[in-house]
Amino acid sequence: MAERDDRSTGILPSILDAIGHTPLVALDRIARDRPGRVLLKIEFFNPGFSIKDRIALKIIEDAERSGKLKPGGTVIELTSGNTGTGLAVVCAVKGYRLIAVMSEGNSVERRRMLAALGARVELVPQAAGARSGQVSKEDLDLVDQRTEELTRELGAFRADQFHNPSNVEAHELTTGAEIWEQTEGKVGVFVGTVGTAGTFMGIARALKKRRSDVRTYAVEPASAPILAGGKVVDTRHKIQGAGYAQVPPLWDPAFCDGFLGISDEEAIEVARRLAREEGIFGGFSTGANVAAALRLASTAVPGTLIVTTANDTGLKYLSTDLFPE
Repeated sequence: MAERDDRSTGILPSILDAIGHTPLVALDRIARDRPGRVLLKIEFFNPGFSIKDRIALKIIEDAERSGKLKPGGTVIELTSGNTGTGLAVVCAVKGYRLIAVMSEGNSVERRRMLAALGARVELVPQAAGARSGQVSKEDLDLVDQRTEELTRELGAFRADQFHNPSNVEAHELTTGAEIWEQTEGKVGVFVGTVGTAGTFMGIARALKKRRSDVRTYAVEPASAPILAGGKVVDTRHKIQGAGYAQVPPLWDPAFCDGFLGISDEEAIEVARRLAREEGIFGGFSTGANVAAALRLASTAVPGTLIVTTANDTGLKYLSTDLFPE
């Protein structure tokens, strides 16, 4: 039976058609009295409540087109939770089995969402000396090892977000293009955290190809500024999904104009202020992004538009110390 398409009436064929086209909101309260104007792209408006829905859809559809993923197949991926949730949404609609491999250090809300969406969650114990709620490079290495083992055992399709060019392309074609259109080409600065580097690279490529003088700044945990060439003091931090103290394979320094290190404390403080002053309920990485944007806005040329992203919702962190009772 052919799928109905009622988009002309406002009815979408599936939840997958609700991915993208998220709003861009001015933070004129939290960023008041600064010469630069901070704009936040609200990515928790996506169905899986994060920016990673965009890459999940692109990765799966590209794999279908290439023949790497067959009807009824199994998808597997290592995840801090957001990419896994995006893949779970896509796989639920398209009929694929999903195995999400993640560290026990990631928030419990993420794994419960994955299970609710029909995914099998494979939890990997943290490395020795790890702290709950802080996922380190060593933790990620263990998750990667287990993902590779399961991929071989099951003959599954691995989404492979750290190496898959579809990750970057998704943001170049959608997120970056949307930012350009929403600012009418007036965006002056983009700033964002780097995990797989897909979001940063895709948006940076989209903006710089349209106007080469757009400035782009990468956000790293203050304790692990590896992209900036700084000293890695501690690979453990609370900014889940970013800052793994390694140079991602998708990273291209030619598209980055500078770096900002943000501490856990700064990220937490700004995330809480966003909720109280702007009514925007984001997670740790959203706090880090806005903290970096505010820093840039303080010294910007008056009127400069500084864009960053609200990567996911604070609802995914209610079991952490981000928003205490």
